[in-house]
Parts: sequence; C-alpha cells; structure tokens
Amino acid sequence: QHKDAYQVILDGVKGGAKEKRLAAQFIPKFFKHFPELADSAINAQLDLCEDEDVSIRRQAIKELPQFATGDNLPRVADILTQLLQSDDSAEFNLVNNALLSIFKMDAKGTLGGLFSQILQGEDIVRERAIKFLSTKLKTLPEEVMTKEVEEFILTESKKVLEDVTGEEFVLFMKILSGLKSLQTVSGRQQLVELVAEQADLEQTFNPSDPDCVDRLLQCTRQAVPLFSKNVHSTKFVTYFCEHVLPNLGSLTTPVEGLDIQLEVLKLLAEMSSFCGDMEKLESNLKKLFDKLLEYMPLPPEEAENGENAGSEEPKLQFSYVECLLYSFHQLGRKLPDFLTAKLNAEKLKDFKIRLQYFARGLQVYIRQLRLALQGKTGEALKTEENKIKVVALKITNNINVLIKDLFHIPPSYKSTVTLSWKPVQKADASQKRTSEDTTSSSPPKKASAGPKRDARQIYNPPSGKYSSNLGSFSYEQRGGFRGGRGRGWGGRGNRSRGRIY
Repeated sequence: QHKDAYQVILDGVKGGAKEKRLAAQFIPKFFKHFPELADSAINAQLDLCEDEDVSIRRQAIKELPQFATGDNLPRVADILTQLLQSDDSAEFNLVNNALLSIFKMDAKGTLGGLFSQILQGEDIVRERAIKFLSTKLKTLPEEVMTKEVEEFILTESKKVLEDVTGEEFVLFMKILSGLKSLQTVSGRQQLVELVAEQADLEQTFNPSDPDCVDRLLQCTRQAVPLFSKNVHSTKFVTYFCEHVLPNLGSLTTPVEGLDIQLEVLKLLAEMSSFCGDMEKLESNLKKLFDKLLEYMPLPPEEAENGENAGSEEPKLQFSYVECLLYSFHQLGRKLPDFLTAKLNAEKLKDFKIRLQYFARGLQVYIRQLRLALQGKTGEALKTEENKIKVVALKITNNINVLIKDLFHIPPSYKSTVTLSWKPVQKADASQKRTSEDTTSSSPPKKASAGPKRDARQIYNPPSGKYSSNLGSFSYEQRGGFRGGRGRGWGGRGNRSRGRIY
C-alpha cells in the first residue's frame, strides 16, 4: 500500500545530509511492513553505516538491531562484526551494544555471524571479534547462555583452534574455560585434551627452536589451572620428563631476559602434584633424579689445614632445586622404593652426601634470612630487597622440609609444602600479604645472595642463588608462533580483503 513511499525513503540515502539522517531513522522504523523490500532496505542502511559523516554512521549503526528479525539476524550479526573494525570509539561502542542486544534475541544466530567473520574475515575484524567474545560472553545472563549455546561455542571454537596464533589461543582458552558447561570434571578434561592437541605432544621436541619451546610453555601454562586430582597432568608431565628435562640446558626462548630453564621447572613442579599413573614411571623418575643431581653439588674437598682446596664454593641454585626436589618428591610417592631398591648403594650414599651438604648450607642461610626479616612488618616488607628475602625464605624452608623427608630411613614422601610462588593458604599475615603483593611481570633476574661473613661464623656456607621473579609466570605470547599449521601460531594465511556483507 505505501511501498512507493518506502522506496522514496530508501532512495533518501543518495540525497544530502538531512535526507540521509531521516532515512537512517525511517528505514528501520517501517522495515517490518515491507518484507519484499527487505534486501534493498538492509543494503540502504549499510550504505549509511559507511557514510563519511560520522553522525549519520552512528545513527545508522544504532538502528541496525531493528533489522535482526528471522533469517536476517545472522546477516546483521555478520555486518555488525565487520563494523567492529571502526576506530571511532563512540561508533565502536554502538557496535558492541548492538551486538549485545541481538545476542539477547538469538544467541546462536549472533554467534554464527561472529564466527563466520573469525574464520573468514580480515585480520582486524577477526582480532576484534575474538576480543568481543572473550570480554562480553561472561556478562550475558544464563537464560541467554544456554547449554545449547555453549555447545555451539565449543564446536565453532574447535574449528578456529585448528589455525590460531598464540595470542588467539590464550583468548579462546579464556572463553572456553569460562563456559558453565565446561566447569565439570569431564568439561575440564575436554579442555586439557584441546590444549594437548595445540601443544602437539606427539611431535619431536626441538629445544633450539624458540617457537617450539614457546608454544609448549604457552600451552602448558593454559593447562596448569585445569589440572586437579580428577583431571590428570600425566601426558604433560611425561612429555616434560622425556623430552624437555634432558634438553634443559639447550632451551631457547624468543622472550628476552626470561630464565627459560626456571620457567620449565616451575611448570613441571606445578603439574607433578596432579600426575596420574605413568607408564614409564621408573625411567622418568630416573631422568628427574639425574637432573636434580646436577644442581646438588658435592662438598668441595678440604685441604689439610681444613680450608677449602678449591678456588670457590659451588653455587647453590635454590629456585631450581625447589622445583626439581618438589617434582621428585611428588612422583617419588608413586614409587617409594626408588631410592632404596632402584639405585645402587654407592649412588644412594652419594645422594645423601649431596643432600647433607645442601642442608648445611640451607640452615645457615635460613638463620640469616630470619635475622634479616626479624621484626619487619607492613611497609618494611614491601621493599624490593625484603620481598626477595621473604621469597628466599619460603624457597629455603620448602627445600629443608623436603630434604628432611628424604633423609628418613626409608625415605618418606609424606610432607606437603606450598611452592614458593603460589599463594599460601595458611600463613602468618606478613607472609600472606607478601605472597599477594609480589606479582611481577618483569623478566626474572638472578639474585646471587651469598651470606655475609661473620667473625663468629665457623661454617662458611656456599653462596646462594635464587630467582627474584616473585610472581607467578604470566607472560603471554608476543609475536606469533610459526609452525606446521597454516596459521601456525603466527602468520595467518592470506585472506581476501574488503567487505563481504
């Protein structure tokens, strides 16, 4: 009946600024009355969304959700997703709000538009669409995020994960681990399998390829929070013992200033608590034991006059030893007779000597740290120097507890310690506060903290060495990973440019 009048409104998009402003309001207002002109109406509104005049663009974008009816909704979602590339902040916010409003009409349809752009759109659109999902999904109410919608997100995400950069992978893990349906044991297990697939644990490990090392670290870091007594880390722990530990000294990293060896050992320690039944337990425990020995020196030989014959004391690398000893202690529980039945008497004797030497150094060092921190509370503990000392005390105390266990006859594996970089559940206020205040994103530095000489000191302990990176490891992928897959954690395949409304 009023078709011609509506056509005049549609033609208004070719007019001047006033006509366009009116068209931007009236095209959506009467859209539902002219289904036969639906395509022309949507295309006319799109022209306005790309107008040179920012106020016309904003008006047109704001009204886009009115076109999201029935079969048109996925198309509108697709268009809005492409409009996320806008650099005008007000326009960008309008696009976000419009997407959220159509999400509430039809979540699956909206996701269809978002994922089609993530899979096929330009890089900037893909990047912003992923960011939209990672920040906005968690804000949606349960009646929108139904089980069916979450399953759709998982299915589509798996398609995207076949070809992602490291940064995109981290964002998708954030999206998926936030889904309610994946909070269950089987859901967590599914996520661990997804990460294992990304980490490519079947491939040969190349320690000299920084991308290969970085990919493994990145994936393992995503897997660690998923492990529990019901979701086991066995596959990752096995891979670390068999492929990474033997190559620890030759690991390379693209992240400047990162103590890559310590990061690997920290990850192994965190995972070792949740390792299930391991096929080659004895051989992997042997690899772990051998690596531990490298950091547990024998006492230097003494000359006849009782002074050290060697030029200098061996350095005790406390941070490394904490990680290795903890991992050995965790896996040793599964084979408690390893030290007594699987090692020959000579090796066991050698190990005990190393433990004893390390323990003597520890005792002196712990006393000095306690003395240095005595009476310090609140602000005084927040200085960089004291933060390092507090963590050093945690590290040395942990090693002390574990060494005592191994000195038992037969060796015991009963003690529990909280790794020095993890938040303490029950501790005195000063330590607890420090554990919360010490997250640091700066690359770890080595702190050589040899004890000061003291006139009354009879025993001169070896100089200590521990990491001053107090926070848990949290660097995220910078630059991409290059690899076998098309997008290969780095350069993504060539895409057609230009709008594909």
